Amino acid sequence: MLNLTPRYTSTRIDELPTALQPLAAQSLTLARLYAGRGITVPDELETSLSGLLPAEALHGVTEAVRLLDVAIDEGQRILIVGDFDCDGATSTALMVRALTKMGAVANFLVPDRFKYGYGLTPEIVELGIKTYQPDMIVTVDNGISSHEGVARAQADGIAVIITDHHLTTKETPPAEAVVNPNQLACDFASKALVGVGVAFYVLGRLAKLRREAGKSTVQVSQYLDLVALGTIADVGVLDKNNRILVHHGLAAIRQGRCCMGILALLEQAGRDPKQLHAQDFGFVLGPRINAAGRMDNMRIGIECLLTEDWSTAQRLAQELEQLNRTRRQVEGEMRTQADSIVATLAVETDNDIDESSDIIIHSKPEKKAVNGAKRSIILYQDDWHQGVIGIVAGRLKESHYLPSIVFAPANTERTDEDSAIKGSARSIAGVHIRDAIEQVAERYPELITHFGGHAMAAGLTIKRGNFEGFVTAFNEVMAQMDDEVFAEQKFTDGALQASDFSLWFAEHLANASIWGHGFAPPIFDGIFEVLSFKVLKDKHLKLSLRYPDVQYPIEAICFNFDNDAWDYRAKKVHILFQLDINEWNGKQSLQLMVKDLAVVEHG
Repeated sequence: MLNLTPRYTSTRIDELPTALQPLAAQSLTLARLYAGRGITVPDELETSLSGLLPAEALHGVTEAVRLLDVAIDEGQRILIVGDFDCDGATSTALMVRALTKMGAVANFLVPDRFKYGYGLTPEIVELGIKTYQPDMIVTVDNGISSHEGVARAQADGIAVIITDHHLTTKETPPAEAVVNPNQLACDFASKALVGVGVAFYVLGRLAKLRREAGKSTVQVSQYLDLVALGTIADVGVLDKNNRILVHHGLAAIRQGRCCMGILALLEQAGRDPKQLHAQDFGFVLGPRINAAGRMDNMRIGIECLLTEDWSTAQRLAQELEQLNRTRRQVEGEMRTQADSIVATLAVETDNDIDESSDIIIHSKPEKKAVNGAKRSIILYQDDWHQGVIGIVAGRLKESHYLPSIVFAPANTERTDEDSAIKGSARSIAGVHIRDAIEQVAERYPELITHFGGHAMAAGLTIKRGNFEGFVTAFNEVMAQMDDEVFAEQKFTDGALQASDFSLWFAEHLANASIWGHGFAPPIFDGIFEVLSFKVLKDKHLKLSLRYPDVQYPIEAICFNFDNDAWDYRAKKVHILFQLDINEWNGKQSLQLMVKDLAVVEHG
């Protein structure tokens, strides 16, 4: 049997929160799903825009809006400085679109990750001055740590408004206004807004102010397609506020009320906008936008989201598609190398080295890898590509369930001990990765040059010569944590009722809420009789199953299954699965997507 943790244990209607009992009369499964995600009253499932938290609660928003209002009226040159990921791209596009419609003179600049790195650096400010001569700089999705960049702008008399969502425990830069729900002085009830969400709130408040004053304005809610895309792509926690934003952005795209670039990207991916789901922002659209910042320059991605011309949108979407293919190829090569290093480390650990010690491998002069006490995976190679280290770190975290940090040179032509290397970190539940890195920085100030991020993802820069020192220090922090943190919990929403095995319920479930990070997609388990099976392409296991009181066979698929683990005599299996709709030759059928499997009875 699989070792699973139930999200919600009660199976009786009268044990549910009182407010959910009427829903349970229609679907006990759905009511249990909501209860398992902490929903106790129907109001928490509200999707109306009127249910959004008020903008006035954001610290700094009133001053930011006042400054922007004056800047528009006076024709000041406003420069938007974004970030090179999908959240940064959508934030930038949103700011440029909305401010321009309000009558602003607005341009944008996004740092090239290979030349300037992240944030409002003095170098980016100087490039902005040289290129656009701005009177005001507005950051989106960055800036909360950019003290030097703010000082450089202000030295030239340029006002700075910071809009960001990244965590900080330090004093905010002395910009003219700072809007960030995660800054120390902010009491905004949702800390889960991503960069594009913060930009949306600032612009919405600005539009309202200008509307009330009878000035040129815009309906900012028409840009919720961009807010939804950035929120899911940046893995924002789907609290009630974010679910409302994504719900309306998704609805707009399904109805074709969205920017040309999104429609062109969906065309490239062969996806029907009418059939779009929230997860597609992260798996279909996000990677294509992100490919620009990872492999080239995010300007292509932003211009794709800005263009009003269909043929231009198609051309830019095609460029992004090609960049994404290149990204996949580079990522695949790096993942293969990373897996090989981790496998070598595992053998070394088992055979030669006490597990409590750090392991350092120099299989080549230009290769470094360290893994201490099986509590982290930290890798570096001189020829790795910094554009995909975050993805590789994410894959390692998923496959090994350990906090993973992957480093690459900041400049591949400079790999001496004093040269900068950039790391991208991805974490597991229970390890706040940004705070863990901050603990290292506080204990050993000489080790880390820059860092920032969130609980589950962070970025940092160190000197190549400090690599091993950093790993040792990071593993010291990990060693203080309880063992249970590193044991992966697999959650289940329990068993389905026989009537739930239907196309109608699968579709109803998919559209019942915005599922994703922080509002986990439904996942169920059950014991099924195996009617037949076949192995597809030597790596996918396809099953035909029977479930009590279901009158027809149920199809299931387990992708990338280890064939050696399959018992050909299996008569009954315990599976963890998600409901899915399979489309083939214009026909739809119910399909179980198997996430884990154990044989419980042999033939």
